[in-house]
Amino acid sequence: MKKWLRFKWSVVTFTVLVASVVACKEIKASDETDLALNTLKTTKTTSAAKKKVSEEFKKYWYAGEAEITSYKLQQARYGEIREGNAVLVYVTEPFLKEKQVKADGKNPDNIPVLKLNSTKNYLTGIYPYSIMSSSFYPVHDDQHAVKVSFSSQEWCGQVYAQLNTKEKFEITSHSYFESEADEDFELDKTILENELWNKIRVDPKGLPLGTVSIIPSLEFIRLSHKDLKAYVGSITLSQEGDLTTYQIDYPALERTLKINFKATFPYTIESWSDSFKSGFGAKAKIMTSTATKIKTLNTPYWRQNSNSFLPLRDTLGL
Repeated sequence: MKKWLRFKWSVVTFTVLVASVVACKEIKASDETDLALNTLKTTKTTSAAKKKVSEEFKKYWYAGEAEITSYKLQQARYGEIREGNAVLVYVTEPFLKEKQVKADGKNPDNIPVLKLNSTKNYLTGIYPYSIMSSSFYPVHDDQHAVKVSFSSQEWCGQVYAQLNTKEKFEITSHSYFESEADEDFELDKTILENELWNKIRVDPKGLPLGTVSIIPSLEFIRLSHKDLKAYVGSITLSQEGDLTTYQIDYPALERTLKINFKATFPYTIESWSDSFKSGFGAKAKIMTSTATKIKTLNTPYWRQNSNSFLPLRDTLGL
């Protein structure tokens, strides 16, 4: 009888323990906004230039939802235009500076960031391309993106690059091409094209303008097989009606990027175009990739992973 009681108590204890772990995971998922807000309130002041986050910003970006926007994509690749889709996912979260990852818990050293996960999917003939870029930008707008990463998968192979902001930009890159195999190097800090997509949403009035030193997006560098370094860029800002156009010209790369966004908060990105040389040899020519907005959805997507939420993809036109 005593053995049976010990066994029964062990089972009960184990069941309670498992339930507690599961409950912790559920609380973790549902408490993301509280953690992000707590980080915003308690983060240490590390820069005199740190900007105050407006109540308008807090109300929109700390409402417990991510902003998901889908786009119809026409992508220049190998000298032809490919049809596909793109998605921009913006969400606030706490970032752990030392480990350079999303923080799991409260810590006064956490950095509140606006994260952008950008995806593109399109076909080149028989095989598909799947591309993702991530950039983590402080909401206080007082420093560079703390981290940028990029990956591309297609049937020939995959490439990956990551930039971490330390004393300098620390870069790791991997590729299936011999000339771009495993690389680890540093670059002096300067403007990152990747971070500008975040900065538009935080404070477009502070966007850099004029002739600047700028590191192009990791996507462009990897897919065009250019050297990852800073290039001279000429940046302008113009407005027509309620739409603002942010334009970056790279003379040495024969490339022009235009990002079109709403002139008023929350500065939603409506479309973009990217003109550059595509194709091979004498047949290479300047072509323009475009992305046009389909739909924006504000929703806590991390809780919507059951099949019952599949219709939301129809809402986004995906």
